[in-house]
Amino acid sequence: MKTMRFTISCVLLATCLLGTASCVDSRPVHYYTLLTPPAPVPQGAPDGRTLLVSNVAVITELQDGRLRYRVGSNEVGAYQFHRWAERPGMMVSVSLMRALRTSGKYRSVEASGSSVIGDYLLHGKLYEFDEVDGLAIQTRISLHLALEDLKTRRDVWDHLLERTEPVTSKNVNGVVQSLDRNLQAVASQAAQEIDRVLCGQNKR
Repeated sequence: MKTMRFTISCVLLATCLLGTASCVDSRPVHYYTLLTPPAPVPQGAPDGRTLLVSNVAVITELQDGRLRYRVGSNEVGAYQFHRWAERPGMMVSVSLMRALRTSGKYRSVEASGSSVIGDYLLHGKLYEFDEVDGLAIQTRISLHLALEDLKTRRDVWDHLLERTEPVTSKNVNGVVQSLDRNLQAVASQAAQEIDRVLCGQNKR
């Protein structure tokens, strides 16, 4: 009797587990993109430099496009059913190009895969693009960037940009909006620092 009850229990448990798995797998995947509209692009400087922006590399954990979260110092995870519509590295590259174009100090700012010949190449790696859960919910971006002089093949600017931004609405949409604001601020900071470096070279 005990053996029969055990067998029946195992069958019921397996059935429940299979049913649960089936329900989980049938849940729709939600995709998100950054919502910040393109800023007006000013007229480029005819005598300015041409900047190329490469597709920013990302760590392995960010490559599958799932929205990621961090709890405390050691726990990390990802939302199974909430993902980016575009690769995070590409979203960062587009934001950087937009921020650099806004200054109007360059002849053009283009993606590095284009046929345009550039004077400088901006490249980098994204280490964090996460929700951070603690006493308050925030988002965190950690982005390393370097600006290479394509004539000398040397970096003229190298910086690690790290920033947190509050999440005002405690849901996934709130996290996405916070990451959007955070990324625009990081891209703007990078553009301002690059402007100072290259404009300083113009004055010498």
